[in-house]
Amino acid sequence: MPLLERKEKKSKKGKASLVCTREYTVHLHRRLHGITRKKRAPRAIKEVRAFAEKTMNTKDVRLDIRLNKFLWSQGVKSVPNRVRVRLSRRRNEEADSVGQFYTYVTYVPVTSFKKLTTVNVETEE
Repeated sequence: MPLLERKEKKSKKGKASLVCTREYTVHLHRRLHGITRKKRAPRAIKEVRAFAEKTMNTKDVRLDIRLNKFLWSQGVKSVPNRVRVRLSRRRNEEADSVGQFYTYVTYVPVTSFKKLTTVNVETEE
């Protein structure tokens, strides 16, 4: 019986190599449960950063000023329970950058979080 030849796999571009924009709801209340009062707002920023890094597969995550102001709006210890964010994966034009892409996170104001799901947003770029 002849030995089976192994097929060489073609290198496919993964979904992480595309420029895209999506809207998510980040549930901060469960991520901040048990965190010390005076460390809740800084931890919320770290959690949003980690969420963006995980979902968009980029190491470089940049937060918008309005998102930072919203997370700090009720003070250091009473962070909002949920936040609606728009994550956009963009190409990195910097020459000395670590990765090919970076994620830009912006705040999306909503009146209610009921029945909201993840939405792909068409970009104007």
